[in-house]
Amino acid sequence: MSRPEDSPWAVSVAQVSTRAGQSTRVDRDFPAPEGIGDQVVGIPAGTPVHVEGDIDSLVDGLLLQAHISVPLKTECTRCLRPVDTSIQDDPVVFFPYKDPEPEPTHGKEEILAEQEEASGQTYPLASGGAFMDLEALLRDTLVEALPLQPLCRPDCRGLCPQCGMDLNDHPDHHHEIMDDRWAALEGLKQRLEQEENPGNNGQAGE
Repeated sequence: MSRPEDSPWAVSVAQVSTRAGQSTRVDRDFPAPEGIGDQVVGIPAGTPVHVEGDIDSLVDGLLLQAHISVPLKTECTRCLRPVDTSIQDDPVVFFPYKDPEPEPTHGKEEILAEQEEASGQTYPLASGGAFMDLEALLRDTLVEALPLQPLCRPDCRGLCPQCGMDLNDHPDHHHEIMDDRWAALEGLKQRLEQEENPGNNGQAGE
């Protein structure tokens, strides 16, 4: 069984967790956890994720205020061009020394749920409070920050729906499209004319 300190996402906090008022700084790369997006829009496991911030000790836990950044390679959802960008986020999370004990709700589940949502993100400490493991925090933060529809630029014109030509390179490109409804009416007109003048074809051949 692996030890908490052997995790690639472990940060030693034993020195600052001894009493309130102490702080330490984290400034290093961590590997991206698995399960962040997919092959189209996602971050491959192991991609370096830079975390820079401060860990402050409070009476009942540790507060992490950090800036997270990671490169993101994907493709534009309109024109399919490669897009090289990055994800930037500034989480503020709390690591309590002890897991909160559940209290009787007495029919106040909705109120407690609202209070929990307003309190922000909370993650447990490992090894009796000696280590802060950032795996779950990184996964939650990056999954939430993934763009739903990445674009190469806000005004991307996309691809021609008829032939797939990139309209960013050829903004004047277009196709002459005949309305099928008029084509059907033209065919009906010709049939009606033939029914009204059935002998025209024969007379024309004499």
